[in-house]
Amino acid sequence: MANFYTDNDDIQFLFKHFDVATIAELQEEGFRFHEAYDFAPDDADDAIDNYERILKTVGEICGEEVDPTAEETDQLGNVLNDDGSVTYAPGIANALAKLSQADCMGFTLPYEYGGINCPQFVFTITNDMVTRADAALMNIYGLQGNADTLNAFADEDIKQHYLPRMASGEWTGAMVLTEPDAGSDLQAVKTRAYQDDDGNWFIHGVKRFITNGCGRVLLVLCRTEPDITDGRGLSLLVCENGPTVKIRRLENKLGIHGSPTCEIYFDHVPAQLVGERQRGLITYVMSLMNGARIGIAAQGVGIGEAAHRVARDYAHSRKQFETPIENFPAVRELLVNNNLDLQAARALTYFATWHVDVENACLRKEAFGNLEGDEKKANKRQLRKVGRYNKLLTPMAKYYASEMAVRVSNNAMAVLGGSGYMKDYPVERHLRDARITTIYEGTSQLQVVAAIAGVLSGTCKTVLEDMLEKPSRRDEWPIEVKPLIETIRGEMDLLDECITYTKSQGTQYRDLVARKLVDISINMIVAALFCDFASSDVDDEMAGKKLLAARQWINWRWPENQALKAQILSGESLINDRFEALAGPVPVTE
Repeated sequence: MANFYTDNDDIQFLFKHFDVATIAELQEEGFRFHEAYDFAPDDADDAIDNYERILKTVGEICGEEVDPTAEETDQLGNVLNDDGSVTYAPGIANALAKLSQADCMGFTLPYEYGGINCPQFVFTITNDMVTRADAALMNIYGLQGNADTLNAFADEDIKQHYLPRMASGEWTGAMVLTEPDAGSDLQAVKTRAYQDDDGNWFIHGVKRFITNGCGRVLLVLCRTEPDITDGRGLSLLVCENGPTVKIRRLENKLGIHGSPTCEIYFDHVPAQLVGERQRGLITYVMSLMNGARIGIAAQGVGIGEAAHRVARDYAHSRKQFETPIENFPAVRELLVNNNLDLQAARALTYFATWHVDVENACLRKEAFGNLEGDEKKANKRQLRKVGRYNKLLTPMAKYYASEMAVRVSNNAMAVLGGSGYMKDYPVERHLRDARITTIYEGTSQLQVVAAIAGVLSGTCKTVLEDMLEKPSRRDEWPIEVKPLIETIRGEMDLLDECITYTKSQGTQYRDLVARKLVDISINMIVAALFCDFASSDVDDEMAGKKLLAARQWINWRWPENQALKAQILSGESLINDRFEALAGPVPVTE
C-alpha cells in the first residue's frame, strides 16, 4: 500500500532527529491532559508514538486516496452552482471525508474542542505529505490555522460554537483578507463592519482571491473605525456562510484547480467580533499569516518532493543513446541540485516550525501559566529569544521553500524534456501549482522584507552561533564534520562585511540588496542544519547522506555567496538611479 510517510526517508529522519520530546511536553503542558482524557499521552514516548501513528495514517490517506485522484481533480476543478454554493471535485470531497474520519481536521486544537492537540511541527509534516499528493487539497486542509486563531483570540461562546464543528471536519473555513484594491497592502482594506443600535455586528463589502471562500466559517478583516484609514482601523470578525454571503465567481487560475478561489460579496452579513476592536491586522491577522506562511512553506516542500520523484524515476528509466539519461552529467547535476534544494527547504521549514511550537508554548505559559519569580523571568527571556528567531525563520522558510518548488518543478520538466511539457506526466501540473506559492500569504519579495530586519539586526548571526556551538544530539561535532563547521564559521566574516557595508548605505540601497543578504544567510543556516543532521545519532546511514549533502551544499553555495558579496559591496545602484532607462518606457496603447 502506498504511504507518503513510510516511503520518505527524509521526513522520517527529521521527525526522529528534531527534539520532538521537548515540544510534545510543551504542547501537552507536562502531560497533564492525560488526567482528563485517557487517550492523551502520559509521557514523551507515548506522545511521539502517537504522532508517528497519526503520520502513518495521513501518509496512507495521501498515498491511497488523494494521489490517485489528483490529476482528475486538476481537470475537473470546482463548480459554482446557481444557488451560489460550490461543489468540490470528487477527489477533494473524498479526501476531506477521509481526513475527517481520521480525526485530522482539528490537528492542533485542544482536546476540549474535539482536536488532537498536536504540535505545529507534526502538522507541518502532514502538510508536506498532503501537498505531495495534491497541492490543491492542502489549501483546504491547511486552513486549520483559522481554528487556531479563534482558539487564541475569540471569546468562549464563539469557540464553543465553531471549534468542535471545525475539528470534526463538518465545517471548513477561510481567512477572508484581500480585496480588489487591497492585496499585499492590507491596510487599504475597505470592507466595513458596523454595529446596529443593539450592538450587533454586520459586514458589508467585497473580498477577492479568497481560498475556500465557500467554507462555512469565514474570518473577515474589516474596517470598523471609518475615521482611521490605516491598519489601526481594522478588526477581525467571524461569520457563517449563508444567504447574505454571495460567491460571485470562482477565479480561473493557472494551477491548484481543486482549491476554490472565490470573489465574495458580503451583503450586511451578521457577524461577531473576534477579540478586541482595532487589533484585527496588527495582532490577529499577523498571527494568522505567520501560521499560514509556515503552511505554504510546507506546501512548497511537498510540491518539490512530488516533482523531484517524477524526474528521478524518469531519468533512471528513460534511455537515450543506449543508456539511461541519469548517466549524463548535465542531467545528474539537475537531479542532485533538485534533491539538495528540496532537502534544504524541508530542513529550514521544519527548523522554523519547531521554534514556532516553542514560542507558542511560551505564549500560553505567559497568558495562563500563573508563573512567578525566576520562572516567569526565564519564560519571558525564552519568549523574546524564540520570538526574534521566528521573525527571521518563518519568512525565510516561506521564501525559500516556495521558490524551491518553482525551481525544482522547472528542472524536473527539463529532465523530462518534451514529455514533461505534456499532460501525460504530472510535472506540468506541479510547475503550475508551484507558482502560486511564491505569491499568496505574502510574495517572495515581502518575505525578504520581513527577513532582512533579522539579518541586519544580528539575529541571523545569533541563530548561527547557537547552531554552531554544538550539534543538537551530541556534546561535540564528529571529526568528519568539524572542517565543515570551521568553513561555516569563516563564512560569517563574509556576512558581517556585507551587513556592515549595507548599513552604511541608504534605505533604498538596503532594499535593493536585501534579497542577496537573505540568500547568503539562508545558505549558511542550511549548511549548519546539514552539519547538525550529519552529526545525528538516530540513523547512521542517513547521517552519512547528510554529510555528503553538507559537503555538496557548501561546494554549490559558497561560490554563490562570493558572487552575492561582490554585488552587495559594489555599491552599484543603477536599478534605482536609472530605472526608467533600464526598464524601458511604459507601453502606450494607441
